[in-house]
Amino acid sequence: MVKTLFVLLGLVFLQGCSVTRLAYDNADVFLRWQANSYFDFEGEQSDDLDKALVNFLAWHRAKELPGYAKLAEEAAARSRRGIKREDLEWGYDAVQVEVRQALGAAAGNVAGLLDRLSPAQIAHLERRLAEENRKFVKENVQGTLEERHERRVKRNVDRLAEWFGPLSDAQVERVDRYSRTSPFSAELRDQDRRRRQSELLAMLRAKEAQKKLVAWTQDWDKGRQPEYEQAARATKAEYMDLLLDLDRTLAPAQRDHLVTRLQRYGKLFESLSATR
Repeated sequence: MVKTLFVLLGLVFLQGCSVTRLAYDNADVFLRWQANSYFDFEGEQSDDLDKALVNFLAWHRAKELPGYAKLAEEAAARSRRGIKREDLEWGYDAVQVEVRQALGAAAGNVAGLLDRLSPAQIAHLERRLAEENRKFVKENVQGTLEERHERRVKRNVDRLAEWFGPLSDAQVERVDRYSRTSPFSAELRDQDRRRRQSELLAMLRAKEAQKKLVAWTQDWDKGRQPEYEQAARATKAEYMDLLLDLDRTLAPAQRDHLVTRLQRYGKLFESLSATR
């Protein structure tokens, strides 16, 4: 459920407005399908999952989406005048707060259900996590340094172009430079994913989700290796430097693209929050 909620939040924050509305309006179906792919719920468990999803999505629509709308509107205003490092720090911290609140609420709604998982269902989850780990390694760890660098450049260019529109050659070159200097932490991420998965599986086997899941879900960075924390801080600083450099080189059309996109999200979140 934690994984599926991260996917939903990614759709809400990163996709186009039409896709976001479609994803959010069908979030119950999507989350139910995803949850069943991990836990293989059955019978009364499926009914309890439906109730948990209804409760969570009603809370999220009423309590969280208005905050997303304000966040997007404020980000649009800051982007219009040109961003500073404190703007990036503000945005990063604000999104962290929103995500932690949403994950905690979701965990609270499903903790009781997860404490009733059978050994076979936990084994099913363990197999699904192993599949995901193999996919993660294939997409992020395997390959030469140059191949991994090229994949990273493409991901970053594609992601930034969604917000700014097509990048100039000079801007792509700056992204390329960031991708070469920022630490590669895929191996550390893989190790941390597996650590977190082991903690979750142990919690479920011990029937301790109601006692521990909310805090565990919200404190996803607790217990990380010092090397991972160091790489994460360095990557964050490098990425903020990249965004500041790009902001100084934005053409008027690119800045308009960014501001318009953020404003549309603000209006979309406000509209979704008013829908019952």
